[in-house]
Amino acid sequence: MSTHARPLADWLSEASDDDLRRLFTARRVRPDVGWQDFFDAAESLLDPTSLSKVLPSLTAAEAKALIDAASGVGAGVQQESLTALALLRADGAPYPPVTAALAGRSVPDLPADQPTAVPSSETASAHAAERAFTTVAVLADLLLVARENPFSLLTGGGVNAGEKRQLGEAGVPVEIVDTLVSIALESGLAVAADRRLRSSQSAEAWLRSSAVERWSVLATSFRDALPRGVRSPDGGWTPPQSWSDAHPWDPTWPDRARVLHEAARLLGLIAEDGSEPEWAVGLRTGGDADARALVRLLPAEVDRIFLQNDLTAIAPGPLEPALDVRLRTIAARESAAQASSYRFTTESVAHAFVAGETEQSILEFLGSLSLTGIPQPLGYLIAQTAQRHGLVRVFTDEETGRTRIESTDSHLIQAMAVDQSLRPLALAVHVGSLTTRVSRETVYWALTDARYPATLVGADGALLVRERHPAAPATLPDLDTLDLTPLITRLRSHQGPDADAAWLDRELEAAVRAKSVLQVTVGMPDGSTRELLLEATGMGGGRLRGRDRAADVERTLPVSSILAATIVAP
Repeated sequence: MSTHARPLADWLSEASDDDLRRLFTARRVRPDVGWQDFFDAAESLLDPTSLSKVLPSLTAAEAKALIDAASGVGAGVQQESLTALALLRADGAPYPPVTAALAGRSVPDLPADQPTAVPSSETASAHAAERAFTTVAVLADLLLVARENPFSLLTGGGVNAGEKRQLGEAGVPVEIVDTLVSIALESGLAVAADRRLRSSQSAEAWLRSSAVERWSVLATSFRDALPRGVRSPDGGWTPPQSWSDAHPWDPTWPDRARVLHEAARLLGLIAEDGSEPEWAVGLRTGGDADARALVRLLPAEVDRIFLQNDLTAIAPGPLEPALDVRLRTIAARESAAQASSYRFTTESVAHAFVAGETEQSILEFLGSLSLTGIPQPLGYLIAQTAQRHGLVRVFTDEETGRTRIESTDSHLIQAMAVDQSLRPLALAVHVGSLTTRVSRETVYWALTDARYPATLVGADGALLVRERHPAAPATLPDLDTLDLTPLITRLRSHQGPDADAAWLDRELEAAVRAKSVLQVTVGMPDGSTRELLLEATGMGGGRLRGRDRAADVERTLPVSSILAATIVAP
């Protein structure tokens, strides 16, 4: 039992619910923590393990102020924030466990004046705008890949080398993959679950937004997710030159600062020479994103394409995102530049049918885009693929509950029955069809992967459209969203009127468990007091039992008569 916890327990009991909620959130306290009263909370918050977690989160200014407070200089303007973190007492001095946790820690000298932002030149702004445009486009490519095939993440949150190679083949620069993943997660466009990255539901609307709207979402989310150490009082950010020293006691901060700086550079918020483009000023000062200056430097988007006889499509400029996303469900993009090219194949058109397109919808869409009409070879390809699509029907047999595969083409049934790639399905021949115990969705996707023209059919015979990896809700993991009200209510319910008696009971119980020697002050009936050196051995029925070391006798003292108790030795 730490006697240093008593002042903090008193402060906690007097704090408002909002103050407690802010403290517990900042200290990463979970709602299901096993605290029963404010004494438990105070002891836990001053535990060395808990302190080792909160000290790295301190900003450079807070760390310097805490060091100053421990040396007797005072915390200055940071006293209020450090008190709110349960690191300083009300008188401005650190709790003794905090002082002990500061041993060996130091803070580099802070500059007297913060560097000021230097406006970017016209050339630097142009380069930053180009980089921002490219980043937005590449991040869209990454999300489209994750939508079709969620990829694995390493324990630390990075993408493994194999997945990076696949992303590289899809046109995503390998060297910036981890930074792009960080941007996507912070903006809620991607979700990491079970160590896999997948696009979120909000990504669907983002992918179909204009390049400027995409950028505004990313830049604003980046600003809002910045750690405290690099946030300015007005809600923006401090000069990027100072970011490397923002959290001096966090061993992971140097790597984190590099990622943040790289993300700001990729988003065009920092120019290559460290200067600040015009469109970053509003965000830096805590305002809304103003992309008017950025728009002037971005290439104009187009809404028309050239369809060619060799089954390719050429966009004479950056295709509008909504059109690009839909076109890429029908054709595979071959190159991405100012003029992008796409290629139609049997597989790509079949993919469109799986995604819910029909022959008519594809022809109408391409017809509305094409400056050259629909070439005959492309029309034949779409028609032939449409004829094959649906030849294999996958549904659940209501009588047996098994998944059933039927087709009007007996050759397809025979081919599936002996296909080695489908052996895990354990397909069995049944009256001109195939059956299996495997779920219909699993069977459907296995057949699709094996390039059979499969469709999923419901109980009413209607065709069903299924997404292989449905978009997950956007979740931004943050303890700020946790409901701490039940915890605070529980602590309040154990807040009795006599805190001194409750604290004494805890001290005596802890001394008995540790078999400690206590210096006990006992109130006598005549109003005098007596000091006893007692080796605590038990407690119950409102009485403390122990051996009096001076008289070498066993004594039993009413707890109500004990005025004070101090641990002398365990």
